[in-house]
Amino acid sequence: MTTTVDHAHPALAPITLGGLALRNRYAVAPMSRVSARPDGTPTGEMADYYAEFARGGFGLVFGEGTYPDTATSQGYLNQPGLANDEHVAGWRVVTAGVRAAGGRMIAQLMHAGAISQGNPHREHTVGPSAVKPLGEMMRAYGGSGPWPVPRELTAAEIDDVVEGFAAAAERARRAGFDGVEVHAANGYLLDQFLTDYTNQRTDEYGGPVANRIRLTARVVSAVAKAVPDLLTGVRLSQTKVNDFAYRWPGGRADAEVIFAAVAEAGADFLHIASEGRNWLETAKLADGGTITALARKVTGLPVIANGGMHDLAQAHEVLTGGHADLLSLGHGALANPDLPARVAAAEPLAEFDRAMVTPAVTVANARRWRESRQA
Repeated sequence: MTTTVDHAHPALAPITLGGLALRNRYAVAPMSRVSARPDGTPTGEMADYYAEFARGGFGLVFGEGTYPDTATSQGYLNQPGLANDEHVAGWRVVTAGVRAAGGRMIAQLMHAGAISQGNPHREHTVGPSAVKPLGEMMRAYGGSGPWPVPRELTAAEIDDVVEGFAAAAERARRAGFDGVEVHAANGYLLDQFLTDYTNQRTDEYGGPVANRIRLTARVVSAVAKAVPDLLTGVRLSQTKVNDFAYRWPGGRADAEVIFAAVAEAGADFLHIASEGRNWLETAKLADGGTITALARKVTGLPVIANGGMHDLAQAHEVLTGGHADLLSLGHGALANPDLPARVAAAEPLAEFDRAMVTPAVTVANARRWRESRQA
């Protein structure tokens, strides 16, 4: 990992994302911390956690995966929501802290679908088809054992999902967010519709990739129409939390259909996730190009790259080589909440320590880790 660089690193250059002026091209990636109150309301500890990134120089901060409704969308116990007025009030404190420190914040709306492992509102899970998810529930997020077989969503329930995202986007505006990102990546519900082996439908949402991306496009369109004054983005990935090996079966052809569909639906930016993998590992196409560069070419929209962007040499290549416009960092941001300030000062970066998220990914666990290091 390259940890020192001169002051002219391209990630430090300001950029305008849609109509949102950002002080640099560094973004904190959405990372589930399961640290909200049991009812889904963000806490003061969460407000401190997010504000620290803005104080450290990050221009953009993404909120963690946030459930939009109290039906079937919640994925984890103690996951934050944007499903009621109490959630709005809690998030308003978070966004105010980020903005006061010079950052901007985008809400990520997430429907867990078949890989929900903690939803007090429903005992069953739902998905595009009654297909048991691969792997097992994630212990770091409070789960254990195999996933249940989800119940297939009806056409009317799919409409409810779309409406739920749109209503939550309006709450995001009231909560002070600068934008909304539709989470269509990493194996959650919208990605389950996009994935060929979890989507066995024979209606307009199943079959060819143009049909499988239809629900994501509908959600993006509904969100963009609900909050035309906010940014609307979409997060996509090939890999999943329960399947690191998956790639879109049609390769470049599938990617072109997917990217064009979400752009036509009204997305202002695309955020391509790597699910804990290095960007190049998950972004490289068979012809030598990258998924992120292809997204820029197909859509003409800003693209955010993710995966190992704390490596300054790789980050430099991604930005100057035409692969992406912004960088989102997960582990690198956790280890260095002041990473942009360190890069600007040519100071070395700290290595990520997995103990920060072990045995649980909570904010409290990371705080205890810091306190133990300082003792």
